Order: sequence, then C-alpha cells, then structure tokens
Amino acid sequence: MSKITEVAAGILIRPDGDFLLGSRPEGKPYAGWWEFPGGKLEAGETPYEALVRELREEMGIEVEAATPWLVQRFVYPHATVKLHFFLVSQWRGEPHPHEGQAFVWQTAGATTAEPILPANTPILRGLELPPTLALSNVAELGRQGWLDALEQALAGGLRWFVLREPQLARAEYLDLAAAARTLARRYGARLLVHGDPALVEEVGADGVHLPSRLLAEVKERPQGWCGASVHDAAQLAQAAELGLDYVMLGPVLPTLSHPDAPTLGWDGFARLVEQGWPLAVYALGGMRPEFVATARGHGGHGVAMLRAAWR
Repeated sequence: MSKITEVAAGILIRPDGDFLLGSRPEGKPYAGWWEFPGGKLEAGETPYEALVRELREEMGIEVEAATPWLVQRFVYPHATVKLHFFLVSQWRGEPHPHEGQAFVWQTAGATTAEPILPANTPILRGLELPPTLALSNVAELGRQGWLDALEQALAGGLRWFVLREPQLARAEYLDLAAAARTLARRYGARLLVHGDPALVEEVGADGVHLPSRLLAEVKERPQGWCGASVHDAAQLAQAAELGLDYVMLGPVLPTLSHPDAPTLGWDGFARLVEQGWPLAVYALGGMRPEFVATARGHGGHGVAMLRAAWR
C-alpha cells in the first residue's frame, strides 16, 4: 500500500456564497491547475492546525472560523492523498499570493477556472448543496395544503426538496410531481424524487433520494443528483462507495413520527461524521432551520426537515 499524504485544504466562502480557488505554483505537479488552498500536514499537526499554518504562509490570512467538512481520498500518479476540507467562513486579512500563485473567486455551479484538480471535483459539486433540505409532507397537510406550503417555502428561499410520499399510488405521485416541478422551475429550485431512480426522467426531476432499505441494492450511482437516508457507519460507507452527493443521517433527535425510536444525539452524529466522508452529511430527525449552525458545529453540512420545513 502506497504512503498516504495528509493534506488540509480551506474553502474560503464570502457572505455572497462565492469561494476562492488558487492556482498551483510552477515547479509543483499539475502546475497551473486550480485547487483549494492548503498544504501537507507536518509531523504532530492536526488537520486544523495545518490549515491555519498553510493559509497564513500561502496567502497571509489568519483563520478565525472554520468547520471540518468533507474528507476526500484520491490517487494521483505521483501520490495518494487524503484531503481534509474545511469551510472557512471568517478570516483576518486579504488573501495575497505568497508562492507565485493566482487566486480567483468562483460561484458554485458556475465555475470558470480550469483545469481543476480531479480530487476537487466532488467538492465543487458539494458546494452547490444548500444548508437545508426538505422532505414533503402531503400525508399530513393534504395535496393542496402542501403545494401552498411549498410555494410559500420556495418564495422564502427553499431551493431543494424531496418528494417523499410512499402512501400515494403511482398515478397520484406523478400528478403531484408535475405540480411540484412547475413550482420548482418557477423559483429555480431542485426537485428530487424518492425511491425509484427511473422516476427522475419520467418526472423531469433533478435527481433521486434513496431510502436506506434500497441503498444496499443499488449497484451503481443513478444519474443526476443523488442522496440517501442512512443510520450508521456501514450505510455511510455504502453511500460513499457509490459516490453519492449527500446523505441524511439520523434520527439525531426524537421525532413526532417515531417518538420512542433510538436517537444518535448530537454527540453520536458527530462521532459518525468525524470518521471522514467525501459527501455532505445532513442531520435528520427533530430538525428545525435554527439547528443549521449546530449541525455544522458537529461536522454536518446542514439539516434535513419534514414538518418544520412547511410551518
């Protein structure tokens, strides 16, 4: 087994959501290619300590707020690397190139810098994911009640939702999906179907969300955006192996649907997330919009909500 080089990388994100890429300096492998700034861990350093040191040396800034995000393993011809990515939301100073590199601010889903190092491709995709995901709730609100709540939520900024209604017959589901798709397109939002990857094309959806019971049965990643519900490390590993974009991990807190079900708690959620995964992890179960910061403080990407999304 080849030696693994541990690397810390920082994703500097401005309040408008744009993020910073840097070019590889001359004399290094892949010179001129674009990447997220950072560098190798030195002996005895934690990934966070390496991040702070590298960004100070490389661009002259002091990190003030950074949370661990994705962990990506990648095999290059010259090295096998394990990259610890951090979301850096606050820093002191203006980035200046200290190693002859160039910097450029980019927008998620509309990057123009190229070529980009291959190990960074899934990271760019992950940056398009919002801090909140919503699961539909027609079962409690009724068809029109939920569609009204959906339009209100979209007008308020919701941009991703999963149409999960297992109680509906196929014809009813397709009819509801058509109405939901119309609203999603009006507001520039993404609609994910639930369960059957074949529904993506039939509905004209943006992707599919897999329930945990189907995750083990899927042999290759479906087309489009794809996520799954997971409950433990084994299912997280399955999702990572498939190259999914995200998972919903839970239940973290008690829910009205399953008030007596065992829960992970925030500590249990953090223990699973900190094992390091190349996909975004949303906290699921008892979530509300105000828990986004808590989820991120425990290594998650954000929260996935059922009832709280439609209040």
